[in-house]
Parts: sequence; structure tokens; C-alpha cells
Amino acid sequence: MIELSAQVILLDIEGTTSSIDFVHKTMFPFARERVSGFVDKNWGESMLEECIALLTKDLGHETAQDWLKPETDHVQTVVDTVVGMIDNDVKATGLKHMQGIIWKEGFHSGELVAHLYEDTAPALARWKAAGKDLRIYSSGSVAAQKLFFGHSVVGDLLDLFSAHYDTTTGSKKETASYEKIATDCRVDAREIVFISDVPAELDAAAAAGMQTVLSIRPGNAAVENVDHYQSVGSFEELQVT
Repeated sequence: MIELSAQVILLDIEGTTSSIDFVHKTMFPFARERVSGFVDKNWGESMLEECIALLTKDLGHETAQDWLKPETDHVQTVVDTVVGMIDNDVKATGLKHMQGIIWKEGFHSGELVAHLYEDTAPALARWKAAGKDLRIYSSGSVAAQKLFFGHSVVGDLLDLFSAHYDTTTGSKKETASYEKIATDCRVDAREIVFISDVPAELDAAAAAGMQTVLSIRPGNAAVENVDHYQSVGSFEELQVT
């Protein structure tokens, strides 16, 4: 059992509150299969233009015209780019934004229902009842995060969270991102516990002054120097006062 004192609990999703398999084997394929239809159907619409603007920035171009050359099939170029990003698990804001829109339809139709570890919902309820401020920081867009927790296997959990953060805050492996979050929480960074399955993220959060806990779940990547981190295999092993 790990016992910590903190006001805010900041949580990752994939590999922490939910399985990596659900994200990679259910959510990613769901979006991948629908990218072509989504782009073709919405070409010229403001919703897709926003995605393209974000993708343009992700790819390092100044304007969409710099990326989508006149001689190319623009629709196919966007589709191929997005599919390639999904296949390579790229953490890009434009990709996450488009996936979020596609997932929205899936969650609302009931085709997608978010997986949670059995100990996740009880722990969230326990921490909330104890007066803790619960927040999410994930590479998935804020919109996708809200869909996820709004349509989980145990129902709508959105009321448990005070805020959500994604890559628009900054990279999860950069200390500055956690400094921004601490500022937004309006507490000293030492009053925040960040839980993730990725050591580089924990290192960045620790450098910002946060307390950290490594999530070790089935299917997560093996961690070198695991003894360097406080770790739990279940939220039942973590007490926050």
C-alpha cells in the first residue's frame, strides 16, 4: 500500500485507468476504418477544415497549401496521412481531433463503450468522496476523453472530474506541460499526484515538483529501473489523504 497526501489526482488513461488493448485494438481500428468515409463526406466542411489546419501544423507546414500541393489528390493525401499516423501511434493534435469526432459517433451509437479496470470507478468515487480534485491528462483530445468517461462500462463518470488536458497543453514528456497544469490547478505542484504507465511522463511531472505513481497493468510495456518509481498494479494499493 502506498499512502500519499495530496489535493489533486492527475490521471493518464491508456494503461492507467483503461487497458492499452481497448485503445489500440478497439478505438484505433474503429477510427481507422472510417477515416476515408469521414474525409470524403466532409470535404469542404468547417469541421474537416479545422482538422486539416491542425494536421498542417503537426506536419510542420505553414499553410495547408504547403502540404496539399495542386498536383496531388487532396482527399487521398489527407486519408493516407491520417491512416499512417494511426498505424504509427503518432501523438498529433490534428489526428486526435479527427479521431475524437469519429469516436463521438461510435460512443453515441453504442458501438463503442469505454473499458475501465474494475478498480478504476470505485477508486475515483472514493477519492472524490474524500474531497480530492480529479483531473485527466491524456494524449487523446479533451473531446475524446469526455466521450470516453461519459460512455464507460459503468456509465457516465464525467461529474467526477474537474478538468481535462491534452496535447494542446503540451507534450506529456515535457516538464513545462505539468507546470502549466499545476498553475491551472492553483495549488503547489507538490499537492498533485500524477499516475501514468509511462516513465518519461512521470519523470517530467516529477521535475515540475509533482508526486508520481507508476501504473503497472497487464499488457503495459515493461519498465526498466521499475524500483526507481512508486508503483501500483491496482488503485486499491493507493491511498491519498
